Amino acid sequence: MDDKILIVDDEEAIRDIIKFNLKKEGYNVITAGDGEEGLELYAKEKPNLVVLDIMMPKKDGIEVLKEIRQESNVPVIMLTAKEDELDKILGLELGADDYMTKPFSVRELAARIKANLRRVDFHEDEKAEEGEEELIAEGELMIDLKKYEVRKNDEVVDLTIREFELLKFLAQSPDRVFTRQQLLEDVWGYEYYGDIRTVDVTVRRLRAKIEEEGQEERYIITKRGVGYYFKKQ
Repeated sequence: MDDKILIVDDEEAIRDIIKFNLKKEGYNVITAGDGEEGLELYAKEKPNLVVLDIMMPKKDGIEVLKEIRQESNVPVIMLTAKEDELDKILGLELGADDYMTKPFSVRELAARIKANLRRVDFHEDEKAEEGEEELIAEGELMIDLKKYEVRKNDEVVDLTIREFELLKFLAQSPDRVFTRQQLLEDVWGYEYYGDIRTVDVTVRRLRAKIEEEGQEERYIITKRGVGYYFKKQ
């Protein structure tokens, strides 16, 4: 296994136990003890996935995530020791793919890492396939399933891999309602043990990028008490 994982956490014991367990799984693991070191290692090592603590010296995890997202859609799993939901939601709003609250199960973290990397590998495999492009055209949106690209009024929309996967999944079954739990299983991966609010935040981020300003729920519609569906235009 060649996947490189960057662990950024100011608690040495946490870094060590995560590194020990992930190395047993065959991952190449590098670690950093603060946000500045984390960004330096990220730029130098170009990891396949980042596990990022929120509360850190020098630069906190939120600042690190912002800088990473300026140049890359690499999967990021946030760690937080706070009970306050604000940190979790803020991380997801800024483009984190997942989060875990300390204390956490290292086995569960490894499962989430595997699920996120599998999505990226699937993405790359699809891009490498030969054949005609597959397009979904709805309203002002053009979804290119081969290029993993979305255009709105012929302008490229900057989506994370997770946002694209969610839009693709819903758009391939227009007018079919999916529960949040179904979306967690099908978009985040069957090994994902997540909070259904993760789906709500990702939908909100996606809507902000593809809907017209001031015109809510044109493409992704909320079925109250159930879940979401993509409305055929």
